[in-house]
Amino acid sequence: MTIKKKLTALLREVIAEAEANPAFQERLAQVLGLDEKLLKAPIERKRHSKPTEHKRPSNRRTPAVLDPVQLARDGEPALREALAKLDIEQLRDVVADYGMDPGKLVMKWRDADRIADRIVEVARGRAQKGSAFMPTAEVAEVKTDESNPPSDAVKE
Repeated sequence: MTIKKKLTALLREVIAEAEANPAFQERLAQVLGLDEKLLKAPIERKRHSKPTEHKRPSNRRTPAVLDPVQLARDGEPALREALAKLDIEQLRDVVADYGMDPGKLVMKWRDADRIADRIVEVARGRAQKGSAFMPTAEVAEVKTDESNPPSDAVKE
C-alpha cells in the first residue's frame, strides 16, 4: 500500500469518527484551531437533506404545451394552427421535449415560422412512420386481384 493510499484511509477514518463522535470533533477543532460552527454546519446539512428530494436542473426547459405528433395525425392544418398560437419559447419547448433537434441547431433559430416548419416536418414524419406496413384499400385490391399477372412475368 502506497503512502497516498494509507494517508487517504487514515483521513477517511478521522472524518468518520469526527462525524460520529461530537467530543472527538471538538478536540479536532481545538487542535486545528477551527471554529466548531464551521465543522458542525456541513454535518447538520447532510443529516437534514432528504435523499429522495430531487430538484430539477436549472438548464431544463419546461414541458411542451402540446403533442405535435398527435396533431399531425389529425392533419397538418390543425398542427400549424396550434403552433401559430405559441410564442418562440413555447415552440422551443416543443422541439426540446420531443427531441426534434438532434444537431442542436433549431434551438438557435430566432424565426418562429422556421421553428414551426421544422416541428411540422418532424411531426409529420413521425406520424406517418410505419404507414408503409399498414394495409390500405389499394394494397388490399392489388393483393386479391390475381387475374392481372405482372407484365414482366415469363409466359410459358
